[in-house]
Amino acid sequence: MTPEPLQRLIVELARLPGIGEKTAQRLAFHLLRAPPENARALSAAIDEVMDQVRICPVCCALTGAGDCPQCSDPKRDNRIICVVENVADMLAVERTREFGGRYHVLHGVLSPLDGIGPEQLHIKELLKRLSSGTVEEVIVATNPDVEGEVTALYLTKLIRPLGIRVTRIAQGVPMGGDLEFADQVTLARALAGRQEIP
Repeated sequence: MTPEPLQRLIVELARLPGIGEKTAQRLAFHLLRAPPENARALSAAIDEVMDQVRICPVCCALTGAGDCPQCSDPKRDNRIICVVENVADMLAVERTREFGGRYHVLHGVLSPLDGIGPEQLHIKELLKRLSSGTVEEVIVATNPDVEGEVTALYLTKLIRPLGIRVTRIAQGVPMGGDLEFADQVTLARALAGRQEIP
């Protein structure tokens, strides 16, 4: 019989995305075997995140206090905003070192079946930013799935009437991918988005 505090820890760990009951059990036993200061450091880090991490009042990314590093960087181009679904997507774009504009994080995508409508996303904040008159282009970088496409279409219908250029990230066959394994939608997009060879 598992002691109740240990069982409670396993249940809480299993609530994390991608963590099943067996993995939660392994993590719990690892924490028990590790030096007590490791578990206390983990607990303190979780407390610190819950107490100190906030949503950036400008782009809705995560920040410790005030504006996030991207919003407070004067070298970034205010004329272009890249709209992403979540902070992980923003970090992925940032790792490319190809984008020097600003970001806007929606914190999800439209999904009526899951009860997620425009009110649950940070769309109002985006429209407020666009009213400043300095933005010339919005790059919609939502995932190429049904919800991402619906969200991109919805944003386009809201933004185009403002006279702002709306673009979508290119989609198609990944580098190193085999055409025979590409799904029909991906291959169709790759063909539609073809470019002349320089």
